[in-house]
Amino acid sequence: MPGTLYALALAGGLALGPGEGRAVLFGRNRPDVHICVGEDDARVSRHQGTFTHRGGRWWVCNEGRLPIRCAGSRLLFRGEEPLPLATGYTPLFAGGSRGREHLLEVFVTGPDDERPVPRHGDVTRPPRVWQLSEQEKPVLVVLGRRYLLHEPRPQPLTWKQTAALLAELRPGAGWTDKRVEHTVNAVRQRLSRDGVAGLTREEVGEPVGNALNDRLIRALMASTSLVPMDLTLIDAA
Repeated sequence: MPGTLYALALAGGLALGPGEGRAVLFGRNRPDVHICVGEDDARVSRHQGTFTHRGGRWWVCNEGRLPIRCAGSRLLFRGEEPLPLATGYTPLFAGGSRGREHLLEVFVTGPDDERPVPRHGDVTRPPRVWQLSEQEKPVLVVLGRRYLLHEPRPQPLTWKQTAALLAELRPGAGWTDKRVEHTVNAVRQRLSRDGVAGLTREEVGEPVGNALNDRLIRALMASTSLVPMDLTLIDAA
């Protein structure tokens, strides 16, 4: 039935059809909630949140001490207005002790949706990979080397740092700050035209800082267009 809520945590879940005023409670206290989340973690509230059906759709409300992390890193705090759940898949994360995050997977069926079914034998769908030219690839690898090295809280290198390392790698190639900037901006604009969000000044807003390059590198890595093995391109430097 359209509007059916499927919710699944590590300890189990449920499915519930739509109905004005229906509510589903989730949290640590198994006897008093419908879905148990973080049963062994005292940082998770006994009643962490509630799904409520009203106005023809499902909403999620935080009842716990810590915020719930929603899609897109949106944090939902206690006392805030409930968030509507879109049809399809939505992951929710309840923060716990010692860096733990407890996942609650939610799926709301739309008019044309069906309950997700196992696809054990299906061919794995590859990610969208952006092809980088022989000139672009080393520039992006140098710019994002701290990300590829898995450094904590990485930041992109500056145009000047990137140009200096490229000049050491390929002497006589004429790499300058401006040439690096133009090369990176061309890749960023190409990905933006292809639908990658958050790669323009208008989307990010001022002050921009390193945000555009940070998002570009993360998008390239998430799509496997850049991978740690690409560091071999700059090993000599």
